Amino acid sequence: MNDLHHTGGDDFTRRVRERVEAFNGSPYAHLLGMEITEVWPRGARVTMNPEGKENPHGVIHGGAIFSLADQAFAIAANQEEMQVATSVYITFMVPATGPLEAVAEFLGETEHTALYRVMVKAGDRLVASFDGVTFRK
Repeated sequence: MNDLHHTGGDDFTRRVRERVEAFNGSPYAHLLGMEITEVWPRGARVTMNPEGKENPHGVIHGGAIFSLADQAFAIAANQEEMQVATSVYITFMVPATGPLEAVAEFLGETEHTALYRVMVKAGDRLVASFDGVTFRK
């Protein structure tokens, strides 16, 4: 996490460091070339290398795009306490090529649920929008 950019105080950094390292170090993140590059309270930025993720049409497979959005959603939602996804919805806007970036942000919450939105982009081009709901005790 040496190159990770973070916003938030020292307590936030210490608390989140282990989770970011776990997410970045997971076999699935390595398989897909995903890396968390920035975190802030209830938000995150994750990048993904496109190599090897093309479908037969020569664009990035929708499953890889979904995985990138889900990774950003997961680290944004699980910084303070464990939360589990109860539902997600993704809209694919355009076919994607090139490096991708997903930015997850917290939108709101109830006593036991929280809503996050993830925007996936290739450069300045919006590739997908992902909404995720979490549950926590």
